[in-house]
Amino acid sequence: MTPDDLPSRWSGMDRKALAIGEFTLRQQRKRLSTWVVLLVGMAAMGVLTMFYIDAMTRDYEAIDNDGDSYDWDLDGYPNGQERLYGTDVFDPFDHPGILDPSVQPDDRSVWINEDDFDWDALEEGSFGYDDNGDCLERNATASQKDANQNGVPCDILIQLDPYSLGETYEIISDGNVDEDPDDEAYALEAIHRSFVLAIGKLGVVFLIGIFVPLFMATGLIRNEMVSGTMHFMIAKPIARGEVFLYRMLGFYALAWVYLTVLIALLALVAGFVGPGEGLYRFGDLGVWFSVWLASIMAVTVYGMLFCSLGVMWKHGMVLALPFAAWELGMVLTTLGAPETSILRFSVIGWAMNVVDAGAAIAWSDTPLIIQMGLWGGGGGSLEGAEALNLFWSTPGLGLGALGTIVMSLFVLLFQAAACWLLGSVLFKSKEIE
Repeated sequence: MTPDDLPSRWSGMDRKALAIGEFTLRQQRKRLSTWVVLLVGMAAMGVLTMFYIDAMTRDYEAIDNDGDSYDWDLDGYPNGQERLYGTDVFDPFDHPGILDPSVQPDDRSVWINEDDFDWDALEEGSFGYDDNGDCLERNATASQKDANQNGVPCDILIQLDPYSLGETYEIISDGNVDEDPDDEAYALEAIHRSFVLAIGKLGVVFLIGIFVPLFMATGLIRNEMVSGTMHFMIAKPIARGEVFLYRMLGFYALAWVYLTVLIALLALVAGFVGPGEGLYRFGDLGVWFSVWLASIMAVTVYGMLFCSLGVMWKHGMVLALPFAAWELGMVLTTLGAPETSILRFSVIGWAMNVVDAGAAIAWSDTPLIIQMGLWGGGGGSLEGAEALNLFWSTPGLGLGALGTIVMSLFVLLFQAAACWLLGSVLFKSKEIE
């Protein structure tokens, strides 16, 4: 073969690939089962999104986490106001009005959510501070104002926990500092991030990523072998391995577009409905992109694998179901123990690494938000903190976020190539009925 023959050879391969891919895509579009699978997946994600919208539009009760709004001595002055002026919260005859007759009792609502987390300062790496001033009460001693012993009165010391393997923060507060956060603001932010991670990891990457190939790719070669139509594809001089690949490309053309549209719709809804000062939460796009990338790779590997199992045996679905069950166990493992090495022997473990790394880049403050919510200002965990802690995972490869994404994509591509080679070898050895 001369160099002049290369263009014609490549153009011939292009025509064959286009013909088989187009035939596969047209075949998939005309099948009722295809639309049932795709619409069921879309409906399932829609139902979950409705629960999310309900959570975002719900009113969350403002809780007095520190008891500052109570009036224990029934003198009309809330405890927080008395602490601020240094009067005794248990003595009805000792209140701010005695010290200064012009001081009137505050309304109880003033002392609810009055000492919120200082998020702006925390993101800049500085300390939280006493928002309402009750740490600086007149009768407080110097040791009470600097209980964390860092030399700064009335602040919060936030540092990485030296005994934690991940990015877990240790929070040591001086007395009466950031102990009554805004419950509604925290709940909305935590629930929003929990939804994006939950529906992205469990809904799109796992459920959609595994069941679409399971029902649409398993019989992609086997059905044509059984019906006899495969003879028409291999009648021309074309390798069976190419037929296998081009059939999969036709499936991917539909599955990838479907995933892109589905994720775009989810990102639009969550971006507009989610909490924030702007009209749309552009800061979430990095997470959604990682979900898209992980789901594309998961569908690619699962499609190749399930199609190969279909070639191996006419009841390929039976072979695929145990593998799907294994992957379900692995996805549950990613929630509880994302660093365990057993995840390296799965597809979903590597795909989840991509999502976790993307979230770590886009939401670098999430470990701190989780820890602040679990700490809750010292009054118990805040609503949404437990859910966010469940679905958030620090990338477990120890390579940093970008390194984790690159390594995970490489492994997933390797898995897809290995499944294609396996399927090609099996296809070559099979007799067509």
